[in-house]
Amino acid sequence: MILARRPFLCPDYIARVDILIRLCFFRLQCSRLASAALPTLLAAGLCASPVSAQSIPSELESLPRPEITAKRISGIQIDGRLDEADWATLTPITDFVQAQPNDGAPGTENTEVFFGYDDEKLYIGANMYDSDPSAMITKSLERDAPGILFEEMDALGLAFDTFLDRRNSFLFFVNPMGGLKDGQGFDDGRSRDYGWNGVVDVRTTQHERGWTMEMSITWRSLRFDPSIENQSWGLNILRRVRRKNEVTYWAPLDRRNRIFLMSSAGTLKGLGRLPAGNNLTVKPFALTASGSGATLAEDLRGAEADAGLDLKYGITPNLTLDLTYRTDFSQVEADAEQVNLTRFPLFFPEQREFFLENSGTFSFGDVSRVPGVPRSNTSFRDFTLFHSRQIGLRGGTPVPLTGGARLTGRIGEMEVGLLNIQSEMFDGEAAENFSVVRLRRSVFGRSDVGVIFTNRQDTGVGGAGGSNRTVGFDTNLRLLGNLFVNAYGAASRDGSVDDEAARLAVGWRDRFWNVAASVRRIGDDFAPGMGFVRRKGIREGYATVGVHKRLADSRLLEFNPYVQTTFTTNLFAELESREQRAGLGLSFDDRSSVNFTYTDRFERITTPFTISGTAVPVGDYDFTEGSVRYSSSRGKELSGSLSVSGGGYFGGDRVSFSGSARWQPGPGVTAEVVVARNNLTLGGNEFSVDVYAGRLKYAVSTTLSFAAFVQLNAETDEMVTNLRANLIHAPLSDLFLLYTERRGMNGGGVLERFVTLKVTRLLIF
Repeated sequence: MILARRPFLCPDYIARVDILIRLCFFRLQCSRLASAALPTLLAAGLCASPVSAQSIPSELESLPRPEITAKRISGIQIDGRLDEADWATLTPITDFVQAQPNDGAPGTENTEVFFGYDDEKLYIGANMYDSDPSAMITKSLERDAPGILFEEMDALGLAFDTFLDRRNSFLFFVNPMGGLKDGQGFDDGRSRDYGWNGVVDVRTTQHERGWTMEMSITWRSLRFDPSIENQSWGLNILRRVRRKNEVTYWAPLDRRNRIFLMSSAGTLKGLGRLPAGNNLTVKPFALTASGSGATLAEDLRGAEADAGLDLKYGITPNLTLDLTYRTDFSQVEADAEQVNLTRFPLFFPEQREFFLENSGTFSFGDVSRVPGVPRSNTSFRDFTLFHSRQIGLRGGTPVPLTGGARLTGRIGEMEVGLLNIQSEMFDGEAAENFSVVRLRRSVFGRSDVGVIFTNRQDTGVGGAGGSNRTVGFDTNLRLLGNLFVNAYGAASRDGSVDDEAARLAVGWRDRFWNVAASVRRIGDDFAPGMGFVRRKGIREGYATVGVHKRLADSRLLEFNPYVQTTFTTNLFAELESREQRAGLGLSFDDRSSVNFTYTDRFERITTPFTISGTAVPVGDYDFTEGSVRYSSSRGKELSGSLSVSGGGYFGGDRVSFSGSARWQPGPGVTAEVVVARNNLTLGGNEFSVDVYAGRLKYAVSTTLSFAAFVQLNAETDEMVTNLRANLIHAPLSDLFLLYTERRGMNGGGVLERFVTLKVTRLLIF
């Protein structure tokens, strides 16, 4: 099928004079902003740093990469104590280098890490010595705790590049109480997937000298090439001492980078020939559920019993097939309520495990914020060709899935992702089939080029339903160490309507400078049926310049002043939006931060829209706004964040307040309250748009936990409640008891209610 009426991104299309004129205009505006900001930067003494090469430490990644040799051992019992005789025969890793707070200095606390193996498992033993064990910070026992929470704990982290491709990794993090977080890194950490879970046995003990960890990872849980006689893997190790805000690495990294930067990892040698297992796991589930409520779809009412399974098979060491039948996502926590004060749709992140696993393979679109890359002011929340929430959800309501298949991995030098999912007919709407093909090839070491194809097909009775198809190509280049280039082009056809989108971004990010510019075009009728596009019918230019000034021997670790400008026109080069912003970020040694922004905005409204029932009429609006945000360290018993912003708002005024407070009195206990309040004056009306939420988590152990999540949306007068108990009764095998409810607060009663009991069991062959 032809996807476009004219050749996609043909030369005359790329070379349109008006785009070049707009680009020159964007650069001119950026230069003006940068010129205006330079006196302030000079007064602060910021520009002195890059003048003298001697004042900038050498890039830590340029130091020699370390190596360690593992040895065959036997008789290890995983109990958190390194008392077996075999541990004494191994040579430990002991040299760790700080990434922060004093980059390049040795770690202040000693660390020993040992590697051994046998025919079934890889064994890791570690002693994390600590001069004040009573001050160690552990905030969660649950598996796969949120990343922002896990970063606020003492931890040992491991990254394994099992194919030694210097790009992809398996990730494991353990805290002093044995809490585990595992996942995968792709493309040097450009995307991460913490939906992946390995078959891991880990135990820890705390003592007067610090803490000790023992871990085993079954070979069947990892992917590698068993035909290689002597295995060598990429490896890096992280040690975090949170009270000191100290992060150290075995293979040294700059503070702007993270452990998943496998192109700068060390090497684990001596693994010999590893066993090739059947690489087959089966995870069946069974559930019983009861649904009720005034607005609940008829298909979901009443009691039901269901069963299904997920199957994972390693076709080759590099290629994994996942099959799912009657997939159920009842254990997923409810979406966080959001306030929308714009005329554009909101993005809700994926939370379902099946779609989170290997999600990095299918990523395509605006680059999200990734450690170490230039500021972009964009993310997948703005543009992506594949957003898996389009599958199995309609307006937030689950749609039953018959089943599906996913093939991910590598064939030669090519990274491959294939996905096909079939949904059922639901609530009077036809069944649909969703297909994705993603291919990506590494080039120039740390760069890649790729293509993607998506197809959304109505498979209703008679086969006469509509279809939506999208094709795209992209490249992500890292040149000269610090030069980043991201570009994509895409075309969609929805029924008989087709259109295109494209973006080019170039940036430079080193230890001091953060500079970037981009241009983007999205057609009026561009409609990726399996993606998300926040704004269509636009041409956009963006530019930014900022610096990261690091301070030694100071509570203030880094301050980051920047300016940025964004111009958005319609497709006829008529200005629709302009945003010019100056900001300052301050990072402190206790992991707290303060951010200030001042923004000058222009918005041309050509189609009226409403905010909480109040109309914003057609017209031109020019207004300014400022904000300040403070976030404290989550490592403390009491922590939180506070943000205040305000200024003009489409001919009126807006004052917004958001804040959160967290109480974590001990490992496994977290209570959190979140408030978002927006007071607006618009069109002569005064009103507020508010959301409140509370979350309580209690982990009895690493295998038994309870959670409660309650949200109140004052605008819709609805309260959402989500209660969950989870027992891990065997490795990667769960028993869930769940209660979810959506209730109208203004006499609406129960709108939706589910009570579900679900059990899963992982079988390894």
